[in-house]
Amino acid sequence: MSESRSFDPAGVVFGVVVPIVAAATVLVTARVWDPRLPTTLAVHFSGAVPDGFTDTGSAAWTVAIVIAVIGGGASAIAALAQALLVMRRAMLIIGSAVTGLMLALWIGLLSAHLDVAAPDQARFSATWIAVGVLVGGAVGVLGASLLRDHRERRPATGRPDPRLPRGPLALPIVDRIGLGAPNTVVLAVAAGLVTVGLCRLADAWWLLAVFGPVAALVIGLLRYRVVVDESGLHVFNMGMCALGYGVDELEGAEVTEVAPFRDFGGWGLRVRGRGNYGVVTETGPALVVTAADGQRLTVTTARAEEMAGALNSLADAARPA
Repeated sequence: MSESRSFDPAGVVFGVVVPIVAAATVLVTARVWDPRLPTTLAVHFSGAVPDGFTDTGSAAWTVAIVIAVIGGGASAIAALAQALLVMRRAMLIIGSAVTGLMLALWIGLLSAHLDVAAPDQARFSATWIAVGVLVGGAVGVLGASLLRDHRERRPATGRPDPRLPRGPLALPIVDRIGLGAPNTVVLAVAAGLVTVGLCRLADAWWLLAVFGPVAALVIGLLRYRVVVDESGLHVFNMGMCALGYGVDELEGAEVTEVAPFRDFGGWGLRVRGRGNYGVVTETGPALVVTAADGQRLTVTTARAEEMAGALNSLADAARPA
């Protein structure tokens, strides 16, 4: 289990330091390459023809501010150790992709202007945009994999209420919820067709590198794997543990009926008040786990009764009568 802390070290590095370094890189490159640049930069192109211009200093500060405010503003949430882990991961990936996009856009823009006599001679390659999104997204995924749940964990002092279900410990109990394989394929194909259509209309195939990661992120956030084993309950998303409650902090597990929009106002990962979370993907039975720190997690699963029984039995075995 993680110790309680206010800031996640990995979140500080990837969510705060990396955007600051990227913004600083924009300003430094503008200063270092200034002798090799024309007096103004082409910052807008109609096809391959420049039709919008500004001075280097203004362009550099604009890009640096966008990186710091949008990219850094989104990814900085990853540094808050007490925030919901899955939200911190998603925001870090989004913020890192924006940071990578803007930094690559700037480097590509300056490269197009190096040693040219006039800005209208610059020829910008949109490949820089694709590279920026892919590299930025990859850095975000790496940082997200290093984030940890540092919330305060309190041990439960007694056994779960005897009226709660008990069951055999046939562990692990695993269930996959959210988008199933058929729906995932349908959504991926639909997103791919739309992206290809946009690419053909714009005659710019680099758009695939932008919409592809976005579609992968959206699909990833809609698929979950729920696991109950000897250590407790864990919910995995995008191959990483998004939520977890150990047996030692478990006050009880019960079963209820849930309708996502009626009870949580929506579908997917939801927050209903402080410390009340839900992974709700369908109407039907749901496992409800209460932890000693007051947090409550609701997970819709057809194996809710089986999971609740196993968790309560595990808690019984771990504590004296």
